[in-house]
Amino acid sequence: MSTGNLSKARLARMHETMAGHVARGAAPGVVTLVSRRGETHVDAIGLTEVDGRAPMARDTIFRISSMTKPVTAVAAMILVEECQLRLDDPVDPLLPELADRQVMRRLDGSVTDTVPANRPISVRDLLTFQLGFGVFFAPPGTFPIQDAIAEAGIGDGPPRPADLPGPNEWIRRFGTLPLMHQPGERWMYNTGSDILGVLIERASGQSLETFCRRRIFEPLGMKDTAFSVPAVKLDRFATSYEPDPQTGALRVYDPAVGGQWSSPPAFQSGSGGLVSTVDDFAAFGQMMLAGGRYGDERILSRTTVQAMVTDHLTPRVKEESGFFPGYFDSRSWGLGLAVVTRRDSPSAVPGQFGWDGGLGTSWYSDPREDLTAILMTQRSGFPQLSEIYLDFWTSVYQALDD
Repeated sequence: MSTGNLSKARLARMHETMAGHVARGAAPGVVTLVSRRGETHVDAIGLTEVDGRAPMARDTIFRISSMTKPVTAVAAMILVEECQLRLDDPVDPLLPELADRQVMRRLDGSVTDTVPANRPISVRDLLTFQLGFGVFFAPPGTFPIQDAIAEAGIGDGPPRPADLPGPNEWIRRFGTLPLMHQPGERWMYNTGSDILGVLIERASGQSLETFCRRRIFEPLGMKDTAFSVPAVKLDRFATSYEPDPQTGALRVYDPAVGGQWSSPPAFQSGSGGLVSTVDDFAAFGQMMLAGGRYGDERILSRTTVQAMVTDHLTPRVKEESGFFPGYFDSRSWGLGLAVVTRRDSPSAVPGQFGWDGGLGTSWYSDPREDLTAILMTQRSGFPQLSEIYLDFWTSVYQALDD
């Protein structure tokens, strides 16, 4: 049976696949959403915590970690449209802590062996992750700069919002570190979004959460999306887990009550600090899919969204930048989110855009198929290598029925 958009039999197959992951202990629970041409299918499976009693529900709240990045990018582009920011302007006037950058001569060298930056960091550099600084996917201590980052206490791993200082102190500490590469030469993950959040605060005169709430969350009806979970909603907040490196068994990364997100953080992380629900984030995804409009609300112009979901990396930057092997063969980065550039699987469609969250979530929208799909679990993993992520996206596209 089919509606012409999604096959009911194949959605049932998706349910069985996701339920199988839960039954095998890959995650205590999962919530999925698939929306196409006005038809939305939501499925909630399992529990909100290991050995718990509360079932997963449509309104369960999850830590969406790096799915925060596209939201921060939209906030920045609102300010670009209002001419409060310009893509190619230096950030120095609003972030004087980043003026006169020094750049390491060698990544494996001393953090004091530096040369002056060839140019200032721009707003575009932050959005495209080409500022010359980012996180490492290498064991601690591999490079001297890792020790300097740890000593500065600005965060260089999975999000822990309660451990970070306020935005002014955070950017001051970041300003004591050299860049790893010249601006514009490499794509390096993550840090650009945190700096962008501080820039948004200074350009708007509001906290990042206040700006996002007024300009994005409230217009889109995203009532459960924020940088912390109030006490009255903690009963809907899933416990977060990570696999033990030795045994693979799930252990608590962050509890719902008394955890990192149970009170407002000093630093509202533009790279990974938000919590949300599938319906909240579906509104965001649908807004992007519709070229910046959601119902009667226009968040961004169509041309701005088109610019955001365009490949902004040159072949040379892709060749010289690392993420994981083969990533840039079929994917790239726009203004604050990933874009698919080549079909290398049934679920990778050129023009598809979105991003994942390393604590267990994933979102992409596909203009060609008029599709938005979201996966939310509470088990951390590397999205492109995680079976539950891969099987979810395969299941989404096998359910198309036209």
